[in-house]
Amino acid sequence: MHTHDILSIVSAIVPERTAITFDDRVITFEGLAARANRLANALAERGVEAGDRVAVIDVNTPQHLELYFAAARLDAIYVPLNFRDRAEELRFPLEHTDPKVVMVGPRYVPLIEELRPDALTTDLLLVSEGSAPEGWLSYDDVVASGDEDELRFPEGEPENTAVLLFTAGTTGRPKAVMLSHLSFTEFMLTNVEPPDPDSEERTILSLPMHHIAGLQAALASVFGGRSIVMQRQFEAGDWMKLVAGHAVSRALVVPTMLKQVLDHADFGTHDLSSVRVITYGGASMPPTLIERAIFALPGVQFINAFGQTETGSTIAMVPPEDHVLEGDPEVVAKRRRHLASIGKPLEGVEVRVVNEDGTDAGLDTTGEIVARGPRLMKGYWGQADATAETIRDGWLYTGDLGYMDEDGYVYLEGRAKDFIKRGGEMVAPEEVENIIHAYDGVAECAVIGLPDDTWGERVVAVVVAEPGATVTEESVKAVCEEHLARFKRPEQVIIVDVLPRNALGKVLKRELRDTYGATS
Repeated sequence: MHTHDILSIVSAIVPERTAITFDDRVITFEGLAARANRLANALAERGVEAGDRVAVIDVNTPQHLELYFAAARLDAIYVPLNFRDRAEELRFPLEHTDPKVVMVGPRYVPLIEELRPDALTTDLLLVSEGSAPEGWLSYDDVVASGDEDELRFPEGEPENTAVLLFTAGTTGRPKAVMLSHLSFTEFMLTNVEPPDPDSEERTILSLPMHHIAGLQAALASVFGGRSIVMQRQFEAGDWMKLVAGHAVSRALVVPTMLKQVLDHADFGTHDLSSVRVITYGGASMPPTLIERAIFALPGVQFINAFGQTETGSTIAMVPPEDHVLEGDPEVVAKRRRHLASIGKPLEGVEVRVVNEDGTDAGLDTTGEIVARGPRLMKGYWGQADATAETIRDGWLYTGDLGYMDEDGYVYLEGRAKDFIKRGGEMVAPEEVENIIHAYDGVAECAVIGLPDDTWGERVVAVVVAEPGATVTEESVKAVCEEHLARFKRPEQVIIVDVLPRNALGKVLKRELRDTYGATS
């Protein structure tokens, strides 16, 4: 199934239902489909063709979904980029994907201007709101210029690449994950109820659209005919106001967001009784936090969803029944064990735990988690070696270590790769290390992730200074602030005399995590 079809179907079944509520705007499913069609026609008139990349840099806005479905109609490829990145961090994604169209929010225009002309080959630049500066086009003007009568349909196959999503790379450079239309629709067809003309649900979208969970949630909501209450960026107080004001029934959060809601001074003053389902994932959920949430939000069904960008989002789930911590003590004890897992594999995807040679590790035996199925990525855009390293014999090697118990639940035990998951965002230690290494006076540096109650993990830099040099925590943080997005910056800098290494000279990051994780 092509993702273009999900909007066509829902706009035929419930055309007048609200698709998106955003600030004071209300867009119906019929209106969303019409605007996407006009935009597709307008972009085609300006030379956008099948396979062209359409990049977006902006907080959550309806324009994201309009542009996604316009790109789908043209068989073009949607490329949402992290709006928190600095110009230096955006350079490689833009050069690597070479987009035909770049749409940005007004506040990000200076970023693109800084990167022109060396990082961009296109002059088709759109500003999402307001008047367009010189050399740019107004998004609304472009939509208005499109033919509203000519219906445009994609000619490509569902197996074709629909989206490029960037994820942290082992060399410090991000990798562009190629997800097909099937990556999204295969999940929906087996896990999401189709539109019901007699029953309406509202979901709040707070996770950014450049994140696989945010994009999957938005598209799944369209598939299910759910009305999206769109939040530009997550803020706990505003989130509660939106949930209460619009009687939201579904929400998707990362653990950090849930903690901020529960910790907020106004929690308890907003009527959140409309919420029926909260899905969480993106980072490890502290057991104390989920239990606190279960009792603080009675009547809510909680679901733990596990996946990666490479897996097209969710491949395993801890179901609502495992979050019911009342009743028979033995049953409750088993459910608490399950809450510490990433759940059982979903229908439509195979998940195994394997040894280094690819054979099954066996129950309760640690190995690498691998997955297979049509919803998984096609590979990394323009990075054949990285693709071959990750996809072997049809199986995607996740880089996560874990084991499977006799009930079929999978438990994480760490990562084969040293990526840091902070608040649902992936941070490549090498990228941060490269910035710190370039600072005068730094001899060596190792960046690690340590457990954090709020963010899941926090970024920590362990630094060795050159002999006679003065390197402080403040000076290292200042360098990172200049060159890195906030979520990548070290929250702690530890100055040491030497880094632990093995006989081959490799820094022993596990030893660093054990040492400083125990003392932090």
